[in-house]
Amino acid sequence: MSRPEDILPPDLFYDDVESRKYTTSSRIKSIQADMTNRALELLDLQEPSFILDIGCGSGLSGEILSGVEPEDGGPHTWVGMDISASMLAQALEKDVEGDMLLADIGQGIPFRAGTFDAAVSISAIQWLCNAETSDVSPEGRLKRFFDGLYASLRRGGRAVCQFYPKNIQQRTMISSAAIKAGFGAGILEDDPETKNVKVYLYLTVGGADVTGAVQGMDGVDVLDARRREMRSQRKRGEEKKGSKAWIMRKKAQMEAKGKVVKTSSKYTGRKRKIAF
Repeated sequence: MSRPEDILPPDLFYDDVESRKYTTSSRIKSIQADMTNRALELLDLQEPSFILDIGCGSGLSGEILSGVEPEDGGPHTWVGMDISASMLAQALEKDVEGDMLLADIGQGIPFRAGTFDAAVSISAIQWLCNAETSDVSPEGRLKRFFDGLYASLRRGGRAVCQFYPKNIQQRTMISSAAIKAGFGAGILEDDPETKNVKVYLYLTVGGADVTGAVQGMDGVDVLDARRREMRSQRKRGEEKKGSKAWIMRKKAQMEAKGKVVKTSSKYTGRKRKIAF
């Protein structure tokens, strides 16, 4: 069975007929509610928050967001954006509580920096992996999306994006784009041994720690760009040209080739001050 994103762009695929079918399907509403509640569980918002719903569609996730009241106050407030005018029309008919914007997330997130406390996205970002025209690449659309999302979240903010990757290459392309934008990132799979596996990309901005956030959860693949870069920097420092580690490695290579090298001492690799 063909995936919807392989058939048409989302603004064309979700016309009036498809949007109505999606919105009125009891099966889809149940799945959407489960995944939205799972995203909120991962976000772990302890107080009323301003949330961006990415690919909000007809407001199925928004209805869940409006109905959740953290212990420290009233319900969350949310703003949604979607590329399908027909989907947004369905949301208006239902009179959902959030504000909504007709926009293409592949062109960026058009909000002031630091606007949102958190963001959720259910079954939307895999559409970014398909380019509608020859002059637009999936990599470019993903970059604009994650760069914009990173800017729109406050420092310490979090986002959870549930998506259906077509293959491991698509999953890697999405997570890599998030990391390049500056996010700390972790991937969590629910029901990984079944055909109903659901993939969640957990993202943090600034001081929030991915490792701490997903601690104790099974099946988490932590892709923290900052930790990876620190490890890479340490490795480069140890092997820096002219350092003791670099000299010792070169000497070992020369000895293995049968060449004569000077004996190493405590002064090997030590920098000497210039003497006049």
